[in-house]
Amino acid sequence: MVRAGGGLDAHGTPQRFVFFHVSNLRLAEAFKIKTKTIRPSLTMAQWTHMSQMLPHLTNETINNLYPPTAFPIEVRHFLAQWIEGQRWDDFALENVEQKNQAQALLDQTISMLQSIAQQTTNVVDKMKLMQFSKNMNIFQAQPLQFGVMVRDILNQERGLLDTPQFQPFPNIESSFPNMQDLDCLVLKVLEVQNIRQKMHQMQEELNWERQNYERAIQPNGLDPTLSESQKLQNHIQQLEYNVQAMAKKRFQLLKECVDCLDQCQTRLIGSLKAWRWGQHKATIGLPFDDNLNTLQTWCEQLLGVNGKLRQELVLLGEPMPELQERLGKLLQVLIQSSLLVDKQPPQVIKTQSKFSTTVRYLLGEKVAPGKPVLLKAQIINEIQARNLGGVPSDNVGELINNTAILEHNTSSKSTCATFRNMSIKKIKRADRKGSESVTEEKFALLFSTEITITGCDTPYRIQMISLPVVVIVHGSQDNNALATIIWDCAFSEPDRVPFLVPERVPWRMMYSTLNSKFTSEVMTEHNLDQYNQHFLAQKIFDKPDFSDDFSNILVSWAQFNKEVLPGRPFTFWQWFEGVMELTKKHLKEYWSEGLIFGFIGKQHLHLILKDRPNGTFLLRFSDSEIGGITIAYVSASENGGQKIQNIQPFTKRDLEIRCLGDRIRDISHITYLYPDFPKHDVFKKYFTEPQPSPVGGTLLKINTSSSSLDAVKPSQCWWLLWVSVTST
Repeated sequence: MVRAGGGLDAHGTPQRFVFFHVSNLRLAEAFKIKTKTIRPSLTMAQWTHMSQMLPHLTNETINNLYPPTAFPIEVRHFLAQWIEGQRWDDFALENVEQKNQAQALLDQTISMLQSIAQQTTNVVDKMKLMQFSKNMNIFQAQPLQFGVMVRDILNQERGLLDTPQFQPFPNIESSFPNMQDLDCLVLKVLEVQNIRQKMHQMQEELNWERQNYERAIQPNGLDPTLSESQKLQNHIQQLEYNVQAMAKKRFQLLKECVDCLDQCQTRLIGSLKAWRWGQHKATIGLPFDDNLNTLQTWCEQLLGVNGKLRQELVLLGEPMPELQERLGKLLQVLIQSSLLVDKQPPQVIKTQSKFSTTVRYLLGEKVAPGKPVLLKAQIINEIQARNLGGVPSDNVGELINNTAILEHNTSSKSTCATFRNMSIKKIKRADRKGSESVTEEKFALLFSTEITITGCDTPYRIQMISLPVVVIVHGSQDNNALATIIWDCAFSEPDRVPFLVPERVPWRMMYSTLNSKFTSEVMTEHNLDQYNQHFLAQKIFDKPDFSDDFSNILVSWAQFNKEVLPGRPFTFWQWFEGVMELTKKHLKEYWSEGLIFGFIGKQHLHLILKDRPNGTFLLRFSDSEIGGITIAYVSASENGGQKIQNIQPFTKRDLEIRCLGDRIRDISHITYLYPDFPKHDVFKKYFTEPQPSPVGGTLLKINTSSSSLDAVKPSQCWWLLWVSVTST
């Protein structure tokens, strides 16, 4: 169950929380959510990092870290900010004097959970949170155990975060040249300029003193005393020494400046790669900040420093080939790395269909004035993408409207070229290997131009390729093409050879991808839970009886979207994508409220419903039909016992005719949403008002018998008949 609700932090400040409804086992992926608080200055750094790591941990590890009956992961999430603001490290079982302190923290924990529960209007959330607070009472007899437990949990988290294999990919912020780096670089450049000016003054003074000395020793000049002559010579020698020392310091500082510039630019290039990597991962729903303004500022500042250092080398008066060559290479790399695809083209492109894309140049304000800069786009295949030494000679496709002018926007301070109404007229495909389909072949758009930067004598050729795209000719290929893109974005490595991907990946990575894509596509904060995860694994591996952890079992591309599921005419991805599309268009609110159980196998379904009273039901996605949701419910059997039945799935077409809430209301023999929530309490807000009867008519609702529900299409189960009534 996911809902936004209010709460109080440790200081009594109102706060937004995100609530979850998950069952006994806690699943890491259920907590990959960003929460917003009214006090953004307060952070929960450790939990933020842990939530990013959790999808890569096994269920066993998570349950050991957060004991479900004592300190479930939900409590860690709800109270993360407060927990990390308290002192837990000092607690020890032998320190009995800390009992009162531990008791106070225990009471606060229970009180805050109850407060959050009271302020949420959802009955499921309320009951779940109240149960958490009740469970905490087991520590009332020995509160020190509570304090030590939380201490150990936090310490174990820190240990996991320090493990090398769990270090996250570098993000933009961590790879930025920090302010101290740039300040240090700028100060060094200023010092070089100051030394140059001082050397100029000292050289002028030295020249003046030399002239004075030469005039003094001329035959017709004044005859200086020996002491005065020696004094003048000593002064000249001191000036010469100072100038030499200053020159040496100047050269050393110049070298340090170039070294520092190299380091800053290396980190900047790393952050540009991190930005592109984040853009790549956004395809599968991972959060991504596409703002390029900070990166642009760094590019411009480093370009300025490079120009000043090159100027200092010119003013040096003597050749410094090593430093000049290094600065020239740094300049070239910076100019060529500042071209980015700001708005990527669609990653599945249908021929003859129009699309747009935008390329941004981060050094746009430094482009030399004059002739407009014209960018050209062309489509390239995988082999050409691996050999980008220049402009590919072989044309593998024809692009319409494939040129755009680089234009500067003064209000946004961005320089972009927008390709509008672009389309692929035709495409030349490579020879396919084995059973490879056209929807598995990847292309990319290559953007290139020649550009001149103010202060640089020669023009530079710059280019950048887009993310991989799949070209299709018919809409029916869209689903399979999207599967290729999902696999590429989820499992490719940074700095890979285009466009290599692994053939197999661990299930934990696959599940994390499915969860991210599902939540982003549906636009919900309610993640798939551990029951969903286990059933999805059982389905893709065709192991319905397997009850162990699937996390490290390898899943192949063929299992994902090449081989059809056993007994079905569709692949795993085609089935999953159908459910995702149905939820996005018709079930978003139901899913976000936690009213849909989701992906669950029939064996597990019978296990959890077998002891429930007649009329108990849950909503599950159909595993036999693409894009269907069904109602599983407990009913009386012919021999007086119980049986579990499944209504034929509702599809997109059914829900367009009549919404899910109204269909649930219409079925009189389903009464309680699992485990025991009255359906009218949880679904009433989804009920629509009955349509008024037409003039001269009466609305009659006829129910079919419950025994025929399994064989009848749900849209056919309840007819609305208009029967003409005449007055007598």
